[in-house]
Amino acid sequence: MKTISFIQPSRNNLKYLKWSYNSIRKNLGYRHEICMADDASDDGTWMWMNKIADKDKNVKIHRNNGYKRLGHTILYDTLINDYATNDIVMIYHADMYACPKMDVEVLKHLERGKVVSATRIEPPLHPDGPEKVLKDFGIEPEEFDELGLIEFLDIGIDYTKKPTEGIFAPWAIYKDDFQAIGGHDPLYAPQSKEDSDIFNRFQLAGYETIQTWRGFVYHMTCRGSRFKDGAMRNPAGQVFMKGRESSEWLAQNLRSTRNFIRKWGHMVKHDEYLKPIVPPKYKVYFKAYNCNLNLLRELEPWCDKIFLDYGSVGKYSAQYRKEEQPDTQFNLDEKIFMYGNSEITDQDAIVVEFDCDKLTPDNFQILVNLSEIVQESGELGVMELEIFKFHINSLETYEKELINVV
Repeated sequence: MKTISFIQPSRNNLKYLKWSYNSIRKNLGYRHEICMADDASDDGTWMWMNKIADKDKNVKIHRNNGYKRLGHTILYDTLINDYATNDIVMIYHADMYACPKMDVEVLKHLERGKVVSATRIEPPLHPDGPEKVLKDFGIEPEEFDELGLIEFLDIGIDYTKKPTEGIFAPWAIYKDDFQAIGGHDPLYAPQSKEDSDIFNRFQLAGYETIQTWRGFVYHMTCRGSRFKDGAMRNPAGQVFMKGRESSEWLAQNLRSTRNFIRKWGHMVKHDEYLKPIVPPKYKVYFKAYNCNLNLLRELEPWCDKIFLDYGSVGKYSAQYRKEEQPDTQFNLDEKIFMYGNSEITDQDAIVVEFDCDKLTPDNFQILVNLSEIVQESGELGVMELEIFKFHINSLETYEKELINVV
């Protein structure tokens, strides 16, 4: 049987990490390698990792010794590139319980050029979906109903269901396939949207994404920085997260979402089984009249360049660059310009001309869905839609240039 290197970064998640480690060893044995990273935790994670590594020789450990977290966007790749010794790696969250034979079922489908996911069984903390199984066997390790889960796996699963196309953690891939496209993009460090980005790139690279419905994990969900306080039950037995999404996660998710839009030109898109949908990436310029600072903040991620009038550039561009540049690797000096007397609409791009005073939440959606609108049109020339005038001077796309992280 082929062996897997499990890739598990963790930050102040010790009780979940212990639970996850024990499940791998109990249900899958000791043949697989486990590569764990402590991301500057202060809950005793590093001490525990050292104890485990001393007695389990198939465990590799790494620590971020700094005071600032690196995030799993960085540490996934550190573990894969510098520690994993097997040909196959599996991205595996620290709040996942490995069900018996999960590894066998994943490996049945795994070949080079394929990425294979196990199916998640989750408590009802998030909305249901066709890509997972919603069933409550506990919301914390202390109340985990392991016997109930094992019984459900024996009598409650339809093992005749065929594999579907889609991807979500835990997912396995050949290490050299992962490295061939450059791994995760550090644009999203420390976290959020790095998974959607690499899934897009798998799709564009021609990798087949497969989800087996015969191999399972039980997933507590979001026990990192997003809902760091864990979950609880009310007197009626309903489950919910103890606290709101953490301010740290909300701020980073906003940064990563804006960077995802800058890179891809659209929001995250997928079908009901989480198979990525990647619209064309066009070169898009905005010629925006009467722009202000708030609208510049909303508009800038959705285009490659934005051209403003003299007054708007003078009032807002410097302040916006100062506020936004620390949150992105994109050079904003190369994105924001003054149009002055020069003609912008004949540029070799799709130039969208509009008056910002007429923007509304409803017509802004035209900019959000611009790729699909242009793709459906498929014609060069001038097109008008509500407040927008489109100068479609080029239909060249470059989404495939985004496959590799340089």
